[in-house]
Amino acid sequence: MANDANIVKGVLAVLEQEPRIGLHRHPIDAFYSEGVLTLAGEVDEVAAKKLALELAGAVPGVSAIIDRLGVVPARSMEDGAIRDHVSDLLIQEPVFNLYSIRVKVKGELETVREVSPESDGAIEVEVAEGAVTLNGRAGSLTHKRLAGVLAWWVPGSRDVVNGIEVVPPMTDNDDEVVDAVRIVLEKDPFVNASRIGVSCRDYVVTLDGKAAMPKEREMAEADAWYVFRVNRVVNNIKVK
Repeated sequence: MANDANIVKGVLAVLEQEPRIGLHRHPIDAFYSEGVLTLAGEVDEVAAKKLALELAGAVPGVSAIIDRLGVVPARSMEDGAIRDHVSDLLIQEPVFNLYSIRVKVKGELETVREVSPESDGAIEVEVAEGAVTLNGRAGSLTHKRLAGVLAWWVPGSRDVVNGIEVVPPMTDNDDEVVDAVRIVLEKDPFVNASRIGVSCRDYVVTLDGKAAMPKEREMAEADAWYVFRVNRVVNNIKVK
C-alpha cells in the first residue's frame, strides 16, 4: 500500500512540473494498483492530455494506464448534438464519400448513409458524456486519422477514442503521420498549410514555417496533436 501511494505521489509530482498540464487549474486524480495507473479528470487541451499520459507512463512501476482524462470542451453540447456534428463532418468530407456512416443511439446502431458492402469502409459513431468513440473499418491509416481529427474538431468533444480498424492492415510509421498531419492542415480553413513544413521522428511531430497570426500558429499545433499516435509536437512556426 505504501509503495502504491509513493508511485501515485511520484506521478503527480511529474505532472506538476509540466506547465501545459496545469495541475493547479485542473486537478487530476490518480489511482494505482498492481502496475496499472488510472488517470481521471479534465485538462485544458489535447496536448495536456497526451503529455500527462506520456509522462505518467514513464514513471517507474507504471506498466499500464487507464485513460479517463477529458479535455474541457470549447462549447457545452449534449451528446446527441456532438454525435450529429461528427456524422455530418464525416458525410461532408469527400474522402469518406464511399464510406457507410452509422451512429449509435441508445445502444442501437442507426444508418446515416449506406453504401455497397464492397465500399472503402464504414464508420460508427458513439458519444457518451462528451467522449466520442469511433469504430468500424477504414481503407488506410490516413483515413482513420482524419476521422479522429474531424471528431476532435467538434467543439463539444471531451475525448476521442479511435477504434477504427484499417483493412487491409498497414504498418504505421513516421511518414504515415506526416501525410496525415499535412492533410489535416490543408483541410483546416484557418491554417495556411502551404507555409507550414511537417516532419516526424518516433511519432514526435515538428512544425516549421510561418503563420499570419498567433492564433493560426496555435491551431496548426492543435491539429497535429489531434492526429492519432502523435506523442509530442514541437512548434517552430514563426508569426510573420
